[in-house]
Amino acid sequence: MKYNLKPIALLFLMISLSFSCKEQKKENTDQMASEEIAKVDYLKESDKDFDARMKWWRDAKFGMFIHWGVYSVPAGIYNGEEVKGIGEWIMEKGKIPVEEYEKFAKKFNPVDFDAREWAKIMKQAGMKYVIITSKHHDGFALWDSKYSEYDMVDYTPFKRDILKELSAACKEEGISFGMYHSIMDWHHPQAQGKKYPKYNSLDSTLINPEFPEYVEHYMKPQLKELIENYDPEVLWFDGEWIPAYTHEMGLDLYQYLRELKPSLIINNRVDKGRQGYQGMNSDDKYIGDFGTPEQEILAGTADVDWESCMTMNDTWGFKTNDHNWKDAEVLIFNLVDVAAKGGNYLLNVGPTAEGIIPVPSVERLQKMGDWLKINGEAIYETEKLDRNYKEGENFRYIKKKEESIYYVASFDNTAENIKLNYVKPAKDSEIMLLGYNKPIAYTFSDIDGLSIELPKEAKINLAESSAWVFKIIGEERIIE
Repeated sequence: MKYNLKPIALLFLMISLSFSCKEQKKENTDQMASEEIAKVDYLKESDKDFDARMKWWRDAKFGMFIHWGVYSVPAGIYNGEEVKGIGEWIMEKGKIPVEEYEKFAKKFNPVDFDAREWAKIMKQAGMKYVIITSKHHDGFALWDSKYSEYDMVDYTPFKRDILKELSAACKEEGISFGMYHSIMDWHHPQAQGKKYPKYNSLDSTLINPEFPEYVEHYMKPQLKELIENYDPEVLWFDGEWIPAYTHEMGLDLYQYLRELKPSLIINNRVDKGRQGYQGMNSDDKYIGDFGTPEQEILAGTADVDWESCMTMNDTWGFKTNDHNWKDAEVLIFNLVDVAAKGGNYLLNVGPTAEGIIPVPSVERLQKMGDWLKINGEAIYETEKLDRNYKEGENFRYIKKKEESIYYVASFDNTAENIKLNYVKPAKDSEIMLLGYNKPIAYTFSDIDGLSIELPKEAKINLAESSAWVFKIIGEERIIE
């Protein structure tokens, strides 16, 4: 029997063409979708999208800053003498040549490092997120970077990826993971390291002409590595003040990073707008998701997001002779003060070269955690009041988000009667003292305001507390 193969061949050709068209159409659609994603201008984000992205960070309120790296090996001492200044700046302050500083990196062997232990310390302290130095100004990387051998795995006897271990441990404990990254680099030949001994020169005539190459072919690839391998929630930049880094570079870097991970939160030091240590942007033209006051707390509230980063003693990186520790009571006051002003508190630890968080730091964090177990609801998921954040020096006001619940933190534990003017209890509502399971007697009038009686039993039970917190259902009282 003979068959006419032409119609069959024609049919197969039509089917083949049909599939080919569909595949081509799919490719075109995918390409268009990819191009559409790339066209998103993250510099023009809507307020709605910005608020959604920032929600978890605003609710978290309390985080740990970790300054750790090669500088923990000399720990403030070079050639037998103490180098003045903060520990992580010893390379610059001590005018240590690159090749000499590299010898400290060869000795960096933190055999006592335990990522799970660190994450548990954060958890017990009531911290909700962490920012660790992926690379500080000295250029040393705490992760296994394929763009450099000057890192934890390739250059030290430790041979372990610190960021990999810590990011995994934090995820297990429910701690959001973030990383600090220095724009300035004293080690890379295309960055500031070329200007030894002027590592930190602000002289615009000493700009390294190859700095743009460093940004495009070293800094950006390393940041992409960090995002893809460790999935951070926050990138915290520093070192943006050098004249080689420009406002245009900041805008470009912000857009680049948000394209890699749209939900990423990035501090304002990605750009050039920071005003000194106050850390807030001087103008709306500068980008960054939150301001970064350093070693200070804003004098009042602000209408933008901000985070106060502070040390427990005088230095960020570990320094052998720095024993000027703040009391836990001071740290708790700072946390409350920051929350009342609508900010976040990022509290630093500087681990030793062996990988141990100093005992004085752990002790203070434990006390903060104990206080937060009782009073944490007055810190997390809260916001500043519309008009008043304090009354006198001893009282701070904080409001629960989207609820008519107000908290008043009292730092005067001697008074038997507390008088407050800026909150009005709802009719027939109870006032509670956190940590004390009985309602507190009070009176209120439009003339005299709120008067709270402190029972002796409550004062005895909370005698060791750094701050008493009253929970009041009601409204803010505006006094013109």
